[in-house]
Amino acid sequence: MSPGPSPSKKQRLSFRLALFILTSTTLVFLAAFGYNYQYSKKLVLKNVQENAVNLTRSLVHQLETTLSGVERIPRYLALRLEQGQFSETELLAMLRDVIDANQDIFGTTAAFEPYGMNPDERYYAPYVYRDNTGKLVFTSLGGESYQYFHWEWYNMPRQLGRPAWSEPYFDEGGGNVVMSTFSTPFYRQTAQGRQFHGVVTADILLEDLVEKISAVSLYETGYAFLISRTGQFVAHPDQHRIMRESVFSVAEETNLPDLSQIGRKMIQGREGFAEFTSVHTGEVSLLTYAPVRSTGWSVGVVIPKDELYADIHSLNNTVLLIGATGFLILLLVVVAISRSITRPLRFLVGATTEIAKGNLDVALPKVRINDEVGQLSDSVDTMRVALKEYISNLTETTKAKERIESELKIARNIQMNFLPKRFPPFPDRHEMDVFAVLDSAKDVGGDLYDFFLLDADHLFFSVGDVSDKGVPAALFMAVTKTLVKGIAEQESDPHNVLARVNNELCRDNDSGMFVTLFCAVLNLRTGMLRYSNAGHNRPILLSDKKPPRWLDLPPGLVLGGMEDVPFQTREIRLSPGDILLAYTDGVTEAMNPELELYSEGRLLAEVRARIGASPKALVDELLQSVRTFSNSAPQSDDITLLALLYQGASGKKTTHRSP
Repeated sequence: MSPGPSPSKKQRLSFRLALFILTSTTLVFLAAFGYNYQYSKKLVLKNVQENAVNLTRSLVHQLETTLSGVERIPRYLALRLEQGQFSETELLAMLRDVIDANQDIFGTTAAFEPYGMNPDERYYAPYVYRDNTGKLVFTSLGGESYQYFHWEWYNMPRQLGRPAWSEPYFDEGGGNVVMSTFSTPFYRQTAQGRQFHGVVTADILLEDLVEKISAVSLYETGYAFLISRTGQFVAHPDQHRIMRESVFSVAEETNLPDLSQIGRKMIQGREGFAEFTSVHTGEVSLLTYAPVRSTGWSVGVVIPKDELYADIHSLNNTVLLIGATGFLILLLVVVAISRSITRPLRFLVGATTEIAKGNLDVALPKVRINDEVGQLSDSVDTMRVALKEYISNLTETTKAKERIESELKIARNIQMNFLPKRFPPFPDRHEMDVFAVLDSAKDVGGDLYDFFLLDADHLFFSVGDVSDKGVPAALFMAVTKTLVKGIAEQESDPHNVLARVNNELCRDNDSGMFVTLFCAVLNLRTGMLRYSNAGHNRPILLSDKKPPRWLDLPPGLVLGGMEDVPFQTREIRLSPGDILLAYTDGVTEAMNPELELYSEGRLLAEVRARIGASPKALVDELLQSVRTFSNSAPQSDDITLLALLYQGASGKKTTHRSP
């Protein structure tokens, strides 16, 4: 026995077994690793977000505490000024006392309306502030070089009618430092009512805020910043940006629309968490921001993502190294095991290759161990013996099948020869025109149609449908057609024809088969149509002067079901040009792939659209309509169509559309 061709390395079972096990193990490991990595990132992000939110809120709270303490002083002084009159000496002493009592206040003033303190002085705004040594210094604001009426810290509370914080500014001519001012308006009661009389202010140095914000340190490069209500940087680790740039100018300069959007949310007083590219560090960072409600400013805390996940990346690198080592060890173990399992199988490959070539007498190698491989060897040998026997039987079966197929073709030819197939059937007769078609669902079917002259003036025709399909239905159809023709030549009434055919079919009908049948006799001279029915579908009557309508059928049971069943005959007079269309239920019950029926309604509509067509055109187009509707759905029943055109005794042909 010659061995079969040796499989390539990638085709070997041992290789595929090792590849499958290692791939599955790797996928499980990577899935667990990926889940752990993502979950760890999510957990760290959640904790960092909570810490950042808490830190941001803590900064806001510190600022709010400082600012609220500063706000109380101007409110208190404004209340005192509204309640009584003070001399310049008393007012100056009061200003010194309040600034001395609060170390967070850089300076304070009581700025009056023009001539509000002294009728001879347009400007009156005594200002007390701390110098570089902490000593209190007095100066007087106001004058042509310092018209405080036009400054924001004076106009804003005047216009708003309430206390307000000013935007950060450089107080040139006052304290000559960068500051922000809290201004409280005070009023006096006059003859015209309560009128604005001036403001009391308290200034804070932005250097102090910058020191508090700059003291925040997160990871290696994390930082905090503070912006005003217009987005201007008040505190930032980059000193060059303070009071020189805003978050919007930086966003436009660096083409970062996300930063501009975050800035809008911050100046709107919203609190949130966002991801953006930090201009200061150049890294993708996480930002937590919260508003300082009293001033309209906003605090932001920035944490670089790389630093945030640094510990996780280090841990994951260690896990990957351990996983790679374990993978290598598992590879060696799997390869060793798979080779020991597949070695006996390679001996079977040569034997099965010979069997595949048709050598069923080849001897299989003996396997001493009765494991799965030994059982496989026994099964292959059993298969070899069974295959020899099967091939012998298959040869005989194939011959028998070919013989049956040949006999079915002969049976179909015989069946179709039973039916009229020459059209026009009566070329020398012009009183009528007939066309019919039968399309079987199988090689042979159970539908039938027939038409023949009883005498010179009478035409008999019928359409029927046997209850089954295939060879039994074809035989039953042949018997029925033969009986109908033989009896119709003896009987003139259609109901008598049906009654006699029914009794003949009922005798020795052990198979229980039956047939539905419509038959009629047409007087070619008068157009009188006498018809009867045995459980068949209603034919359709077409007229040039009336819409298509169903023919009114008499009641009647199917043929072959019960003996001595009564049938009735009805009459209707056809006019020249009328067409009678008879069919089987294979037309109306045809289904498309969506299991929808062709239906009687669709058939009537299709017939209505073809008024004026010749019998052949009508039948051919209706058959094509059924096939188009069915699309790719298999044909489930035989289809038969018969169209009879009555043209009158004169023999003049009525014009009809050809196919």
